[in-house]
Amino acid sequence: MVSLSKLKVLALRLGYSQSSSSSIVASTFKRFVSGDPKPSHFPLQHQLLLCRHFTSETSENHNDFTVNYLISSCGLSPEDAISASKRVKLRSPERPDYFLSFLRNHGFSATQISKMVRSYPRLFQLHPERTILPKLEFFTSLGVSKEELAKSLAYQPKLLTTSLNNRILPTYDFLRSLISKKNVASVFKHGSRIFKDGHSKNVAPNVEILKESGMPYSCISLLLAHHPKVLMVKREEIVKVVDEVKQLGFNLQKSTSVPAIKALCGSNRSACNRNRQVYKRWGWSEDDLVSAFRRHPVCMIVSEKKLMLAMEFLVNKMGWPSVMIAKSPEVMCYSLEKRFIPRCLVVKVLLLKGLIKGIENVSLSSLVVPVEKLFLERYVARYIDQVPQLLSVYRGKVEVWDV
Repeated sequence: MVSLSKLKVLALRLGYSQSSSSSIVASTFKRFVSGDPKPSHFPLQHQLLLCRHFTSETSENHNDFTVNYLISSCGLSPEDAISASKRVKLRSPERPDYFLSFLRNHGFSATQISKMVRSYPRLFQLHPERTILPKLEFFTSLGVSKEELAKSLAYQPKLLTTSLNNRILPTYDFLRSLISKKNVASVFKHGSRIFKDGHSKNVAPNVEILKESGMPYSCISLLLAHHPKVLMVKREEIVKVVDEVKQLGFNLQKSTSVPAIKALCGSNRSACNRNRQVYKRWGWSEDDLVSAFRRHPVCMIVSEKKLMLAMEFLVNKMGWPSVMIAKSPEVMCYSLEKRFIPRCLVVKVLLLKGLIKGIENVSLSSLVVPVEKLFLERYVARYIDQVPQLLSVYRGKVEVWDV
């Protein structure tokens, strides 16, 4: 709170004597704090100046508290705390402490809480029991786990300010008209923003466009349940993507069109364009690119880093011609560490031992795609008598060159 001594200094600057300023400031300060409406000895303009000074310093104190609290209790950096303090003012620790305790008790980690507060500090203004709890209970009732709920809300904290009755429930009713309750939980996992934005603006119109284009409900439901962000793009974009997918030879009445639409919508299109250039640097022609997309569209939207590592390993370390990879593009979607590399190392040993005559005799898809049991039968059990350490190579316990 602003001190009397500072107000006295201000009064002296306004032209009052030392003795008069003390009594006037004391009485004015008392009346200001208590709300006493009786007139002061100060002229009106001087009273207003004192009030502005008092309010300004009080505001600074509250801002200092807000910044310190956001740093010490929410884990924000000084820069983020200062930025957040422009959007919310905390006056004491009681209410924000209760708010943070509420979130922790409902499964939110310190990192998630920090992320939420940093991106939307006005959350502190919400009443936990009245505003937040009903939404948490609703999404939990759909089958969304506490862990998934906290994870999604950390990225979409404004959803907690969205009206349950006016937006979330109507969106739920719309989704239930197309998919099961279990799949509504999947929608939340893959695209919780749909409950914040609602279904009316883009999702419902885009569903109609797909229906009019000949896509059956089974494919629309598949798209909605697992790739809901696709249906949140603008209507003009979905029309363009549908036409493009048709031109590429996909049949909208078959489920194979679903990943194709996914790969060309929203931010995925940018990833697709970048990866096309990466594949070209490894020698793929335009025909190879189109062929690979038709075979497995998702190969075009894997991370650029993963794509480079996979091509480097397959072409430079294993010796597969890049055009052969274009014929098995689905392998690009599997884990490098858990599937790709261990299986390829087994083949590397078999090649070095002469048990397989040339890499061209190995189908990349038959190596990477099958379940583990089938892979072990084809490439490990079959040769275990000749190479007893083959299973150890597969499990990463023995290096290829030590066999």
